[in-house]
Amino acid sequence: MQPNQSTAYKIEGGAPIVGAIRCYGAKNFATKAMIAALLGDSPTLLTNVPPIGDVEITADMLRSLGATIVWDKKSKSMTIDPTSIREAHIRQPHSGSNRMPILMPGALLHRFDEVSVPLMGGCAIGARGVDFHIDALRDFGATIAETPEGYVARKSKRLKGTHFKLKYPSVGATETSLFLSVLAEGTSIIENVAVEPEIMELVTMLRAMGAVIFTNSGREFRIEGVSNLKGCRMNILGDRIETASWASLAAASDGEITVHGIKPETLGNFLSSFRQAGGGFELEDGDSIRFFRAEKPKAIHLETDVYPGFSTDWQQPFALFLTQAEGISVIHETVYENRFGYLKALKKLGAKVQLVPHCLGSLDCRFTGKGHEHSAIISGPTPLIAHPDPLTIPDLRAGLAYVIAASLAKGTTYLKGVPMIERGYGDIVPRLRKMGLTIEKVNLQTA
Repeated sequence: MQPNQSTAYKIEGGAPIVGAIRCYGAKNFATKAMIAALLGDSPTLLTNVPPIGDVEITADMLRSLGATIVWDKKSKSMTIDPTSIREAHIRQPHSGSNRMPILMPGALLHRFDEVSVPLMGGCAIGARGVDFHIDALRDFGATIAETPEGYVARKSKRLKGTHFKLKYPSVGATETSLFLSVLAEGTSIIENVAVEPEIMELVTMLRAMGAVIFTNSGREFRIEGVSNLKGCRMNILGDRIETASWASLAAASDGEITVHGIKPETLGNFLSSFRQAGGGFELEDGDSIRFFRAEKPKAIHLETDVYPGFSTDWQQPFALFLTQAEGISVIHETVYENRFGYLKALKKLGAKVQLVPHCLGSLDCRFTGKGHEHSAIISGPTPLIAHPDPLTIPDLRAGLAYVIAASLAKGTTYLKGVPMIERGYGDIVPRLRKMGLTIEKVNLQTA
């Protein structure tokens, strides 16, 4: 069924947002944990599973392979039994909206000699390194053929451990390398890996399943391949990307939001940049943080980077905070070359933004001299005013930034592209209503 493209969020903005919210389980771990469960020879139980579109898509994809999925959305638990899998060819439409299929060969090639996946979906935010996955598969002994429909991966015997260095610490390619190595024959050394909190949670899960994975102080994993893995119980950690969005909303609107269900240590450099720009936070009992505006927001210079740097997924909501800061802020995007498309639309609400193709920062950048508009200059503070025409959400992470912008803008804003944002964020309307935002889901054809 195609999503209703006439559905939109209607938001009355301009008032401080005050309240409490529980962040959902991290999308960037939940979907990967579901694929990791396929490596086991017994069922896996996942808890704190977020009720979001990407989990639905991934569950449908696993069911199409024959896996048995029992998802209790009320308790946020999901049981995945891979023992019933009989199919190794992933077809549309299960995978058309996200990038999980490219991770599947790494898990399924331990079970089958041939696996096929379709072309990738997901957000159009830049070239996202499918070649890194292909390089890893080949290094472990698989062959890869590209077809008009997608990719076919084959092996003639058990995958062999290898010494593989990633060209870039890609999260997805690190996950593929882990899936390939844990059941490969012999020892694998993976260099230049990503070390995001979600990656380290995946390492913990794989260890709980019986994998032997050693980490060191650098970006390197050493994996001793084992003959089999079993299912396990794993809790999905709180979503640090969602949490940063609520923090940015609190400070930008001069409100106060307490976020429950988040490990403060997963926010890393976000908290430092947030404090530097005038945001404030206090740690509360256990896994809760209260975010607010501590002082008059001020302009800062920011560069995104792989973890432990400032996450590329944090910059969209943070940019909205910077529209309310005194002075000229600069954001240098070094992870994706096409991440600033959303700012052009936000200019309609009054944001003063200039995009340039130059590297406005000190970090080594893959996009130097390639013409991509990957640096943003933001002048503030600028009051945001609702625009009469609906705005279209361009990608998942920018979606919540649009919600924040509409919450700041005085007047009524309509946001189209609701299915895009609901791929990664669940129950947006009721959760924000509880914090006092006037928001509802409407049909533009009848609104």
